[in-house]
Amino acid sequence: MALVRFAVHSDLMSNSGSGGRYFWCLRHHRVEDDSNSCPSKYQLGPYASAEEAERGLERVRERNEDWEAEDARWAGEEN
Repeated sequence: MALVRFAVHSDLMSNSGSGGRYFWCLRHHRVEDDSNSCPSKYQLGPYASAEEAERGLERVRERNEDWEAEDARWAGEEN
């Protein structure tokens, strides 16, 4: 059996020199970066800036509201 490498398209999983990645830590309720981040099960992100990471929970709330409204429209429950 020959060993063959396959190219796989995915998001970069490490810092590629384009600046740091930032996360909102659900455990500590703070912004963390690649150098001091908790395990991914406690993270929102990655975000391009600390400011974006600070808004992580707010964005989750906004998206959930949008999705719930879309579900209501889909089900014919528009107000």
